[in-house]
Amino acid sequence: MRILAVIPARYASTRLPGKPLLSDTGRTLIQHVVDAARQSQRLHQVIVATDDQRIFDAVKGFGGEAVMTRVEHVSGTDRVAEAARILQYVQHNDLIINLQGDEPEISPVAIDTLIEVMAKRPEAVMATLATPIHDEAVYRDPSCVKVVKDDGGYALYFSRSPIPCHRDGKPEAGMPWGFLHIGLYAYRGRFLQQVATMPAADLENAEKLEQLRVMENGHRIALGLISEHTPGVDTPEDYARFVARYKPGKAD
Repeated sequence: MRILAVIPARYASTRLPGKPLLSDTGRTLIQHVVDAARQSQRLHQVIVATDDQRIFDAVKGFGGEAVMTRVEHVSGTDRVAEAARILQYVQHNDLIINLQGDEPEISPVAIDTLIEVMAKRPEAVMATLATPIHDEAVYRDPSCVKVVKDDGGYALYFSRSPIPCHRDGKPEAGMPWGFLHIGLYAYRGRFLQQVATMPAADLENAEKLEQLRVMENGHRIALGLISEHTPGVDTPEDYARFVARYKPGKAD
């Protein structure tokens, strides 16, 4: 099984323009993501997929691998699928990890856990991660995506709403409020190309969650659990907090 991590990266961002190239730590944000991914024990290749020459040049400048993709892509998944085609990771036994370009503190353990989920489930065509929610505010925050799962380890539904609904007002003692979805995905190579051709679906349009397109088209998503998640960078405030947390040498 060949395993490729693709990091889609655009220069344009509504809330934080030029995000991949921010460098207050002495390294660009996109380099932090690449460096974190390179610590994985299971990945064979890490590549940045972009439509911006500045990002492409920056990645090449720090010794990373990058491919130029089309400008027209409406989602990161489409960009990842094109990169996989360019690199010819399109067979069923190929595994592609979609790693967001705004996750500079992503744990290599989380990446390897996701890969292990797919390795143990040869029937699974796609997988993602979740972590228990112990904070009620996170459970009720629509910007925090929740997922419910079945006993077999597959997702039943993803939602911005607080799911499951606790009829008595709170979960049983010692139980989490629910599970927070972690936006890290694994796809079989052939299935990823299929996903890129699927039309948007009703639930996806309502929730604005792209993974629901896969489920509405009749496919299952395997779910791996990790103990905690690392924060992404979506806003200037997020980036300032990351810079404050950063310690040189941590991801070297």
